[in-house]
Amino acid sequence: MGIFDFVKDAGAKIFGADAPAPQPQTRQVDPQLLEAMKRKKALEKLVADFGLEVEGLEVEVSGDTAVVRGKVDSQEEREKVVLAVGNVVGIAHVDDRLEAVKPAPEAKMHTVVSGDTLSKIAKAHYGNANKYMVIFEANQPLLKDPNKIYPGQVLRIPPLD
Repeated sequence: MGIFDFVKDAGAKIFGADAPAPQPQTRQVDPQLLEAMKRKKALEKLVADFGLEVEGLEVEVSGDTAVVRGKVDSQEEREKVVLAVGNVVGIAHVDDRLEAVKPAPEAKMHTVVSGDTLSKIAKAHYGNANKYMVIFEANQPLLKDPNKIYPGQVLRIPPLD
């Protein structure tokens, strides 16, 4: 799919003080490398915690860019993995190198702005505000409540059947 841009300062806060402490090392390790390894593990755990199934998941983090590799069953699952990784504070770009076993048309991506609601987004993309549940369902398990979206969050907007 390529490289996707996200708002670096918006999203889940999974890095930092709450992240697990690194294991003691017997030799000196580059602090930037150690931080990248911690962020890699945190992102891989996040994908697993959402129940997104990726065969051979590998996440590399360099600065504010995450590269994701592996094999997923569908285009939908692929997009959800990209969104899970990208909607994290500190990640501005996701380089999608995932392989989808069952390719399908790509969904559009929508970056939430202040004042957006799922109904407003549905009206803009589908011409019908009542289609907001299509967007909500397309972004589960990443969204838990259709009323809880935030500026900077990126959402999948699937094509209507």
